[in-house]
Formats: sequence, structure tokens, C-alpha cells
Amino acid sequence: MHGLINRSIQCFLRDTYGAAVWMEIARKAGLGFDNFEPLLTYDASLTESVIEAAAQHLQRSRETVLEDLGTYLISHPNLEALRRLLRFGGVGFLDFLHSLEDLQEHGRLGLPDLEVPEFALTDQGSGQFLLRVSQLIAGVGHVTVGLLRAMADDYGALVVLDHVGIESGQELVAVLLLDHAYSQGRRFDLALPVG
Repeated sequence: MHGLINRSIQCFLRDTYGAAVWMEIARKAGLGFDNFEPLLTYDASLTESVIEAAAQHLQRSRETVLEDLGTYLISHPNLEALRRLLRFGGVGFLDFLHSLEDLQEHGRLGLPDLEVPEFALTDQGSGQFLLRVSQLIAGVGHVTVGLLRAMADDYGALVVLDHVGIESGQELVAVLLLDHAYSQGRRFDLALPVG
């Protein structure tokens, strides 16, 4: 597993629950070190150990921890660059949703060895979509639900999201887009502010 993914999990736990909680989770996961290095590759079992230790320590389901991770990736001020990158997916949430199919290819432009889930979107009509997410880690669909929820808020869209199962090694996320412009959404400019 790419260190950047593991580092994101570490930062989520540290930024959300504090450094002491992160250290305890790292200990319970049996890491033997305090910090993931973003450019190294780690055995996938370490990622699983951290997620399981976090769910146990926080007394939350694995699914909830992963969904919160997805939300963190978009909403935390330290990750504004990722939010900006994803906002280039389109003017509205629907454009963004369709752009997910290109995310794996775009991610590899910056980091060729970065593992990014593959997304396949099916339009079922009447604002209903089914998003298939390749299983990078078990529960990646829950990360996707959190990420989509945060992006919908960012765009000001009203959506209903649900992880609806696993099929042929892909996690399924149902998306119901109720309103493209439910609220104002967060400000987004192509250019970064000066100064």
C-alpha cells in the first residue's frame, strides 16, 4: 500500500482525535513506528491493522471510521489541495460525479505508483446513479460515501448516499441527486488567492 494512503489515515486519526490517540492506535496496530512515510510502500496488512485498531480504540464501526476518513479528506483545512484538485472535476456535483471515472488516470499523472480505486458510474435515470468502486482496501466504498458527502456539501448539492454492497470485487455506492443547487456551497476559484 502506498505510504501516502497510510499517511492520510494517520493524519485523519491524529488531526481528528489527537496525537496521543494516534500513538495508542499505532501501538495497538503493532506498527513499531510512529509515522508512515508518504513515499514508501507498506504491506497492506499494516493498513488493515491500523483501521481495525482505530475502530476498536474509538469504539466505532469500521464503516463509520472509513466514512469519516472520506469526509476528512475533503473538509479538513490541511487537505485543501486535494479538495481543489477534485473541484477541477466540474462546475457542479453531477460533473464531478462523472469525472470520477478519470480519477485513477489523473492520480497516476502526479504519482505513477499511487494506487487509486477505479470508479465506474452508471446513470439509472431520475437522478439515481450507481457507482462501482474497485476494492483498494476493504471498505473503500465507505470512504467514497464520506468523500461524496463532503463534495456534495462543497458544491451545494443535496444527495442521498448509501453503500449498498459488494459485487465482483467492487463496492457499490448508490447516489440519489435530489437538487443540484440546494445551497450555496463553498467558494471555489480556479486561481489560488494571492498573499
